[in-house]
Amino acid sequence: MKNGLDILFAGTAHPFRGGIASFNEILARKLQERGNRVRIMTFTVQYPALLFPGKSQYTDAPAPENLSIVREINSVNPFNWLRKGRKIRRLRPDILFLRYWSPYLAPCLGTLARMARLNGHTRVIVLADNIVPHERHFYDRLLTSYFIGGADGFLVMSAEVEKDLRRFTESKPVLYAPHPVYHNYGEAVSREEACRRLGLDAARRYALFFGFVRKYKGLDLLLESWAVYCRTFPEKTACLLVAGEYYTDKRPYLDQIDRLGIGDRVVLHDRFVPDREVKDYFCASDVVVQPYRSATQSGVTQIAYHFEVPMIVTRVGGLPEIVPDGEVGYVTSQDPEEIAGALERCFRPEIRNCFVENIRLGKKRFSWDYMADRFSALYEMIEEKEI
Repeated sequence: MKNGLDILFAGTAHPFRGGIASFNEILARKLQERGNRVRIMTFTVQYPALLFPGKSQYTDAPAPENLSIVREINSVNPFNWLRKGRKIRRLRPDILFLRYWSPYLAPCLGTLARMARLNGHTRVIVLADNIVPHERHFYDRLLTSYFIGGADGFLVMSAEVEKDLRRFTESKPVLYAPHPVYHNYGEAVSREEACRRLGLDAARRYALFFGFVRKYKGLDLLLESWAVYCRTFPEKTACLLVAGEYYTDKRPYLDQIDRLGIGDRVVLHDRFVPDREVKDYFCASDVVVQPYRSATQSGVTQIAYHFEVPMIVTRVGGLPEIVPDGEVGYVTSQDPEEIAGALERCFRPEIRNCFVENIRLGKKRFSWDYMADRFSALYEMIEEKEI
């Protein structure tokens, strides 16, 4: 792709928090470094307060430097979509870049895309996190079809998403690029320092469940697995550390912990973890566990790669593509006995050290340069198709 293109991101960025905002900002900076003009048009309203399951949508971190970010898009106001769509059409960026992860955003972003393309110049590139949402509704297919109709081409981060996407379109170009490793959370600190900051006992070992707690992420399955682990390996040095904000009712998990009798070996940090503290949780932990019931790809695995922490994931979606079984961790079924066995093996120093060494080598394939290269290649494919 030639340099000097005008690229407009429309979607999540500062002051909104979370992995998608961080991802967009990192990719925007990478494309900017290559000599392109990059601007980000983010939301004034992303989710209405009534629909947002967490405590806050916003970060208290300062705005990223050297990025142009303006707040203009209201996800719930159709008149706003029309105004901003006309504005993007007049601006005539070479590329309008969108993220798609929820049918809720399909009317807003799909309208922006369709209006932008009316100028006959702007190409719409979509990075699809999910095509089929983890928590489904009867209207998902209709809204997703509307959104896909406004795009020129797609980047996907797992074969699972590409398969889902091909149910909606056979003709539009699709390129695969794995989720890059997050490096925006700083450098690793010692295990002792991380535990001190978090108020944890450094003499214990920790299995980490990290991120928003939602039903499809299987925390209840992990608690069952942890109870099996505690019964099978009754030594008291290992704890389960659950760090993240609950996007579902917390009470059933607390009741489950009581029923299983594992309260003395579970540490709950029930809050959103700001970027500056993410490294502490990963550096304090021996293994990261993702017992998901459904998945596409996951930013949590890419944080684990950055901090070189072995992983246990369930055999769903794109997770096995990112975590080769027996190389950087384990891929298991959703059987608590199997997950408990994988936990025991990951706590063995010789196995963990082998996984860490493999992670150091393996994470090189998850680069932001490769993501930017695929972005460029997709644009060229779209341009060739239009000629």
